[in-house]
Amino acid sequence: MISLLSMYFKTPPVPDIDLNEWWGPECLQGHQDTSIRPFRIEFNESMIEDLRHRLRNTRQLTPPLKDSGSEYGFNTYEMPGWLQYWSEEYPFHERERMINRYPQYRTNIQGLNVHFVRVTPEVPPGVEVVPLLLLHGWPTSFLDFYELIPTLTTVSKHRRFAIEVIAANLPGFGFSEGAVRPGFGPDKIAVVLRNLMHRLGHKKFYIHGADWGSVVASNMATFFPREVLGYHSSMPSNISPIALILRLIGAVRPSLVVRPELADRMYPLSTQLGKILKEFGYFYLQATKPDTVDIALTDSPAGLLAYYFEKISVGTRSYYRHLADGRLRIHYTREQLIDNLMMYWVSNSIATAGRIYAESNSLRYFSLQIDSIPSEVPTWIMQAKYEIFYTPPWMYQLKYPNLLNETVLDTGGHFLSLELPHVLAEDILKAVIEFQR
Repeated sequence: MISLLSMYFKTPPVPDIDLNEWWGPECLQGHQDTSIRPFRIEFNESMIEDLRHRLRNTRQLTPPLKDSGSEYGFNTYEMPGWLQYWSEEYPFHERERMINRYPQYRTNIQGLNVHFVRVTPEVPPGVEVVPLLLLHGWPTSFLDFYELIPTLTTVSKHRRFAIEVIAANLPGFGFSEGAVRPGFGPDKIAVVLRNLMHRLGHKKFYIHGADWGSVVASNMATFFPREVLGYHSSMPSNISPIALILRLIGAVRPSLVVRPELADRMYPLSTQLGKILKEFGYFYLQATKPDTVDIALTDSPAGLLAYYFEKISVGTRSYYRHLADGRLRIHYTREQLIDNLMMYWVSNSIATAGRIYAESNSLRYFSLQIDSIPSEVPTWIMQAKYEIFYTPPWMYQLKYPNLLNETVLDTGGHFLSLELPHVLAEDILKAVIEFQR
């Protein structure tokens, strides 16, 4: 079946890449500062007072429908407690110190100031330091990886290498600037981040990606297979025409596509399509008119909180839509959740982050057919039980024939780095060990 489909769907060529394409203001082209500058995130008093004023003066919200849980969106009965916490109890300066506990930097790549954390372990003679680029998704940030860094950068007598972590904010997210013109999709972001690694002195490196970070990392592995030494993903996907057709065939006979014990992660197809219809409204909005909703999110911290928390909740477990509190505090601390909101609020990056949906769903980006271009990069995947989609390893091998391992979890949701950081970190370490071999 696969060979027949492969005869019909030809492998597209690797797209041409412009390593120097300019995405910043035209007036700065030719006057680029390429230095790597230390950076510190600041929660200043004027910002805090403005934020508190907005939170304290949130208009009266419409009550939720009786017994509707969070099925119509974030339950407004939950809002007062969260607004109270953010405005009156959230320890701004304590969290500011926590966020700045790892060294942070910015450097200008192709006209955009890119923000990243860089943690380099001190190693004894004979121990190699290898670079690992960590890429987050929406609606989170580089803070996703803070709980992974101690495990990843630990020097062990059982390994002849230690990991240097570079946790970058995707361009457009947080303190990494977004493009000033259309067309800045995952393929263009991939080039910027590859150039970042070269700026840091790493001509070859490993990557981990989740959510949009996984999409960007896959583009990097496609464009630069001689530079990406290994790719770990906690959200593997393949939306090539062949993979989609085979997924549809599995709706008739799931055993042709997926192991029986994992079939409920893919089928029945009606359940999966129902989930898309119920939970992807934000996706369609941001893929078509991201700037409209981002006006509201930029102006209202209460709106930002409700919009983001609702997605965190159902991304953790889709059935949490039936519960008023979304079970957020079972899996995450209040500080974690507000820390992430602060990255968007302080940097005023809500709009530029949301545009990745529109750029990745453009005809230009679809025409590249990235998932139909095989990559020889060694790959390792981890799939949580409650991830949005499940991709069988053989299906992922259509894109990555050198897939070394699939780790299947019987728990965990979409935001794995926040929910199960130590499990994810250990899996990444296992992957790097195999990539080294």
